[in-house]
Amino acid sequence: MPVGTSPAALNLAEHLEPAHLELARDPVHVELPADVRDRIARCRGFVLEVSASGRAIYGVTTGFGPLVEFAGRPDSAGQCDNTIFHLIVGHGELLPPAVARAAVLARLFSLAQGRSGVSEQVVDSLTAMLDTEFAPAVPRLGSVGASGDLQPLAYVAHALRGNGNAFFQGRLMPAVEALALAGLKKLVLDGRDALALVNGISVTAAALGLAVAQAVRAHRTAELLSALMTDVLGCGTEFTSVGLLAAFGHPDVAESGASIRTWLEGSTPSGARPLQEPYSIRCTPQLIGAAGTSVRHAGEVVRRDLNGVSDNPLFFPETGEVVHGGNFFGQPSAFAADQLNVALVQLGNLAERQLDLLVDPCRSNGLPPMLSPLPGQHHALQGVQLCATATVAAMRRAATPASVQSLPTNLHNQDVVPFGTQAALTALDQARLLRYLHAGLAIGLRQAVHVGARRPQGPRLAAVFDRLAQEVPPITEDRPLDTALGRVADVLDSLVSEVEGAS
Repeated sequence: MPVGTSPAALNLAEHLEPAHLELARDPVHVELPADVRDRIARCRGFVLEVSASGRAIYGVTTGFGPLVEFAGRPDSAGQCDNTIFHLIVGHGELLPPAVARAAVLARLFSLAQGRSGVSEQVVDSLTAMLDTEFAPAVPRLGSVGASGDLQPLAYVAHALRGNGNAFFQGRLMPAVEALALAGLKKLVLDGRDALALVNGISVTAAALGLAVAQAVRAHRTAELLSALMTDVLGCGTEFTSVGLLAAFGHPDVAESGASIRTWLEGSTPSGARPLQEPYSIRCTPQLIGAAGTSVRHAGEVVRRDLNGVSDNPLFFPETGEVVHGGNFFGQPSAFAADQLNVALVQLGNLAERQLDLLVDPCRSNGLPPMLSPLPGQHHALQGVQLCATATVAAMRRAATPASVQSLPTNLHNQDVVPFGTQAALTALDQARLLRYLHAGLAIGLRQAVHVGARRPQGPRLAAVFDRLAQEVPPITEDRPLDTALGRVADVLDSLVSEVEGAS
C-alpha cells in the first residue's frame, strides 16, 4: 500500500458485495459494531452453556465426519489440533494472496452473523489480519466443497496459529515470521473456534465473488469493444435497433443493445460494408446480453453466500436450539460458477472471432493482413492472434462443469458433493484470461486505425481510442507486446468501471 494512504473500510453490520472482496488484496479495515459484537458474544455464551450441560454437539464433544459416533478429544486444545492438523494435506499451486485474503473476509462476515459460536477473539484476530499485508499460504487442491472448504480454510487457521507458511507483502515465508512482521499475535483456538473457521464455503464464495466482480467489467468491456469495432469498420448499426431487440423478449439483450447504441452515438455507417455483418458483429447484443444474464445470476447467488451462514451446527440462543444440518454444502455456488464459466468462454470466443475478422483483409475492408504496416517485414498482430487462439482453447478445455462431478468420499459420509470450490476457482481463472483476449482485441483496434481504418466517429468512442493510443503506440515495426497486453487490460477495466460508477 502506498505510504500515506489509509486502508479501505468495511462494516460487519452491512452487506458484503462481490466488489468488496477486491478491496482485500490490500489492507482493509473492518469495523465491528457493538451490536454485532453482542450477538457474537451471546451465541458464544450459549455454546459454552450447552457444552457444560453434557449435551452432544458435533465437533465440540465428538469426532469429525464419519467419526462423529466416537467421542472427541476431552481437552479443547487437543480438539482444535485434531480439527486442523488432519486437514493439512492440500497440494497444488498456492492461491494468490488476494484470493486467500478475500476468503478470510468472507469467513469473517459469516462468523459475524452470530450463529457459529466462535469466541470474540477469533473475529478480532481476523479483522486485525485484514488490516495488514499478511496472507495465509493456501494450496489450491484439497476441497470437494461439500463440508465447506475444509482443507483451504484449515490452512488459513494453520497460518494464523503460526504454523506452515504465509505471505507478507507478497513474499512467501514461514507463517510465524509473517505474523511477526505484520505485528500480529498467534491465534489461539478451542475446538468450536477451529471447526467454525474451517466448516464453511468462504473460499468458494470469495473466488466466485472475485470472478463476478471481474465478469461485470468483462461484460461491459465486450459491449465497448463491439461498439468500437462497429465504428472503426464503419458498420451499419441496425443490429442494435430498439424495436428489434425488444421483439426478442430478453431484457438483458435489450440492455446490451442500448449500451452499444450509447457508445455509438455520433457514429454513421461508411456504406462500404455488407447489408448483414458476420455474427461476431450483428449478434453481439444477443450474445453479450445472454452472458450478462449469467453474470447477474452468479452475482445474486454469491451475494447470498457472502451474507449467509455456511457452518454446522448452527446455534440459536433465542430458542435454545443447536441445529445440525448442511449449510456448508456449496451447491448453489457450484451451479452458478459453472454457468458463469460457460458465459465467460463464449465472451472469449466472441473476442477471438472479432480479432480474426479484424486481421483478415478479406473481411476488414482491405486492411493489410495482420494489420501490418509492411506485411512480411513486420507481423504486427500475428503473435497476438496466436496467443488469443491458445487462450480460447485453454478456456474451452476448462469449461467442463465441476458441479456434476460428484464423487463419494469420507467413508460415504460425504456421499454426494458439489465441487463448488473447483467451479469457483475455474470461473475466476476464466475471468482473468478473458481480460487478455479483450486487451488483444483493443490493441488490434488501435492498430487498425493506424493502418487505414477510420478513426472512431462517436465522441465517446474517440475518447476511448485516445486512451488506448496513449497507452500503446502504433506498431510500426515488430516489438514485444506482452506487457502492453497487461496495461491495456487495466485500462479497459478502468474505462468500464468509470462508466459503471457514473451510471
